[in-house]
Amino acid sequence: MLVALPSSVAFGIAIYLALGRDYLAQGVLAGITGAIILGLIAPLAGGTPRLISAPCAPAAAVLSVFALHLTHELACPPAHAAALLALTGLLAGLLQIVLGGVGAGKAIKYIPYPVVSGYLTGVGLYIFFGQLPKFLGNPAATPLAALLHPANWHWPAILIGGVTIAAMAATKKLTTKVPGAIIGLAAGLLTYGLLSLFLPELRLFAKSNPLIIGPLFADTGTIQAPRWQEQFHAWASIPPSQWREIIMPALTLAVLLSIDTLKTCVVMDTLTRSRHDSNRELLGQGAANLLSSLAGGLPGAGTMGATLVNFNSGGRTRLSGVFAGVWTLAAVLLLRNALGWIPIAALAGILMAVACRMMDWHSLHLLRQRATVLDFSVIAAVAIVAQFNLIAATAAGLALAILLFLREQMRGSVIRRKIYGHQISSKQYRLPPEKECLVQYGHLTTVCELQGSLFFGNTEKLYTELEPDLKMSRRVILDFRRVQSVDFTAAHLLEQMALTLGDRGGQLALSSIPEHLPTGQNLRHYLEQVGVIARAHPIQVFDTLDDALEWAEDGILHEQQLLVSGRDPPLELPEIELLREFEADHTLSLLAQCVEQRTCAPGEAIFRQGQPGDELFIIRRGLVRITLPLESGGNHLVATFGRGNFFGEVAFLDRGNRSADAVAAAPTELFVISRRKFDELSLANPVLGVKLFARLARGLAIRLRYTDAELRALKDA
Repeated sequence: MLVALPSSVAFGIAIYLALGRDYLAQGVLAGITGAIILGLIAPLAGGTPRLISAPCAPAAAVLSVFALHLTHELACPPAHAAALLALTGLLAGLLQIVLGGVGAGKAIKYIPYPVVSGYLTGVGLYIFFGQLPKFLGNPAATPLAALLHPANWHWPAILIGGVTIAAMAATKKLTTKVPGAIIGLAAGLLTYGLLSLFLPELRLFAKSNPLIIGPLFADTGTIQAPRWQEQFHAWASIPPSQWREIIMPALTLAVLLSIDTLKTCVVMDTLTRSRHDSNRELLGQGAANLLSSLAGGLPGAGTMGATLVNFNSGGRTRLSGVFAGVWTLAAVLLLRNALGWIPIAALAGILMAVACRMMDWHSLHLLRQRATVLDFSVIAAVAIVAQFNLIAATAAGLALAILLFLREQMRGSVIRRKIYGHQISSKQYRLPPEKECLVQYGHLTTVCELQGSLFFGNTEKLYTELEPDLKMSRRVILDFRRVQSVDFTAAHLLEQMALTLGDRGGQLALSSIPEHLPTGQNLRHYLEQVGVIARAHPIQVFDTLDDALEWAEDGILHEQQLLVSGRDPPLELPEIELLREFEADHTLSLLAQCVEQRTCAPGEAIFRQGQPGDELFIIRRGLVRITLPLESGGNHLVATFGRGNFFGEVAFLDRGNRSADAVAAAPTELFVISRRKFDELSLANPVLGVKLFARLARGLAIRLRYTDAELRALKDA
C-alpha cells in the first residue's frame, strides 16, 4: 500500500490537472478509489498469487494525452471530459474481459520485446516531460514553455521535487526494506515543512496554495469532486462522434494494461517457479478496471514495484493483494485531509523517478552490433512517436512488430536440408550396376526438405537458393513433411518452378504434403484448390519422400536403359549377382540341390515378424517390401527389394525369428535356400559354404558402405 498509494495519487493528478486546477481533488480521489477497488477486486477475480494491482504509468500516460485532446482540440467542458475519461477506463475494462474470454491472454505475451520496450520507454519519456512543469512550479505551462521561461520557475517547488528524486535514488542504494516512493514522499513533505517555517504562504491549506493538493473533502466530510450522478448523465448524452473518439484510446489502454499485468506475472513466475493463468488474470483485471471506472476511479494493472515489495515482504497468496486494498481504504479514512498537504512537486518528482526507471536504458547496447541496430531502431521509433501521439505509437508498434516478424522469417531459410541424388537413395535396394549408375547420374536430382511457413516474405529467398538447381537438375523434389503453411504467393512460385524445369525437360515433385496442419488447414486440399496439384499440371505428387526418390531413381535408370520392367523374364541361378563365380568351380550345380522355387501373389506374406525361419530368399522376378509393424496399427517401410536382390539373410545367418514382415508387392517368383538343407550339403562340400557366406558378407558390406555414405551426407547437409 505504501508503494501503490502515493503513485496512484500522482497518476490521478497527472491526468486530471489537464482539466483545470478545480479537478485536482477529483484526480487525487480517482487515484485513491482506483487503488482501493483494484486492490480488492483484482486479486479475488484474477487469482495470481502475490500480484498487487493499482493505477499505473501506462494508464496515466494514455489518459493524460486523451484529457488534453478532449479539452484543447475538441473543446469539451471539463465535466464532460471527466466523464469521457471514466468511460474510456470502463470500455478498456470491458475489452480486457473480452480478451480474456477469447483466450488472447497468451497471445499478448508474444508481442516482440523491442515493441514493448519502445512503448514503455516512450511512456516514461512522456510522463517525465509531462511532470516537468509541475516540478518547476509552473503546472499550467507546456513542458517546452516551462523550460524556456526560467522567470516563471518556482524555486520551492524545484527544491521539493529535487529532494524527492534524490531521496528515491539514495534509498535504492541504502536499503531495500523501505520502498523508495515512501522515502521520497517523506523527504518531500519534510522539505515542504521546513520551507513553510520561512515562507508563511506555504502554511495556507486552501486551493489558492499552488504547491499542494489542497482540500479533498467539504466541511461536512462529503466528497466534493467526483459528481458521480453527473457522470452517468454525461455518459447518456454522449453523441456518436465522441463515442468514436474513445474507442482507440480504450483499445490502447486495454492492450497496455494487459501487457503491464502479464509482464509482471511472467517476472513473478520466474521468481517463484510457478505458472499463472493469463486469461483468468485478464478477466480479473478487466472486472476490476470496469468497477473502478464505474466508481470514478482510475484503471490500472498488476504493478511491478508494489508486487516485488509484496513478495520480498513475505506475501504468498491472493490475500496479500486484497490487504493492499484494505490498507489503502484504512489510510484514506484515517488520514483524510492530511492527504491534501502532499506537495504537487513531490508527486511530480516521484513520477519522474518512476519514468526514468521505466525507460529501457539497457537497449542502448543494441547500437554496438550491426545485427541489432534494427531492434534499437524499432525501440527508438515507438518511443519517439509516443511523444506526439500514444495512440499512433500503438499502431506504429503493431506495424513494427509485423516488420520484425517478417525480418526473422526472411533471415531464416525454409530449406532444412538440401541433398543430391548421389548422396541419398530410396529404400529400394538396387543391384551394384544400378547403384553405380545412380551414383554417377544422381547429381541431376535435387532433394530439398522444407520447413516452417512458405509465404510472400520468404518465397524470393527460396527461389534464389534453388535457382542453380532449377538450371542444372533434371528432377527437383520438395519434401513438405515439416511445412506449416503455404500462401498463394508460395503456391504460384511452385508453378513457376515447375515451368522453369519443364522448359529444360525436367520435372518438379512434391512429397509428404500434410493433410492436417496444427492450424487445421488441409494443405493438400489447398494446393488442389489453387491449381498447383492438378492432373494436367507438370508437378508430380507423392505420399512419401521415399516414393519420390524411387520415382527419380527409376527415371535415371530408364534413361540409361537399366530399369527392370515387370515383363522381364525370371532370372536363373547363373544370372543372380549373389551367386556370381559359382559356375567356375561347378559349385552352382551343388547349390541347386538345396534351392526351391516359390511363387507369391501381390499382397501375399512371405513371412511375418516373430515367425521362426532359416530361409534365404532371392528374387527372380517381382517386388518385395520389408515392413515393420507398429503398435499404432500401421506399418513402417524398411526396404524394398527387386529383381536379382536377396533378403531374409539375418534369420538365415543366426536362425532366429524374423524381425519384420516381408510382403510381395507384385507377382513375385523366388529362389528359396533353407539353412538346414544348405548345412547338410556344405558338410560334404565345405567350399560351397565358404563361397556363399563370403558372397553374403560382400553383399552386406556393399549395403553398409552405401548406408554410411548416406548418413554422412545427411549429417553434412
